[in-house]
Amino acid sequence: MNVRHIAAALCSTALLAWAGPSLAHGEGDKVTPNFQQAIPNIPGKSLIAVEVDYPPGGASVPHVHAKSAFIYAYVVSGAVESKVNNGETRVYKAGQSWSEPPGASHPVSRNASKTEPAKLLAVFVVDTSDKELTTPTK
Repeated sequence: MNVRHIAAALCSTALLAWAGPSLAHGEGDKVTPNFQQAIPNIPGKSLIAVEVDYPPGGASVPHVHAKSAFIYAYVVSGAVESKVNNGETRVYKAGQSWSEPPGASHPVSRNASKTEPAKLLAVFVVDTSDKELTTPTK
């Protein structure tokens, strides 16, 4: 097994750890892996992307991100209400984006609509060795 396969396996494990808590809590979001790869020119770092689908009124459980995870979030469709750390709660519409610093707390991440679905693409730059990308806080 070469380094690339090991890195891919580690990314898969991290991705499943990240997606698992939000799915296990049944809070109304669905997390689907989109992309994962070790970053070849940044040893020890990986790029992981997931799609988060929110049904009308759906939400993710409050969580914190891995200490190494820099995140870029892009609203693909609908509108997503988000609060990062102690910042203000904001609504982002399709085509809008934001970033989250490493180790961020994410107390609010939900569909802003009770009648329309929403989709978010979350892209993580993370230490390949991180086993859990998110940890529920409730």
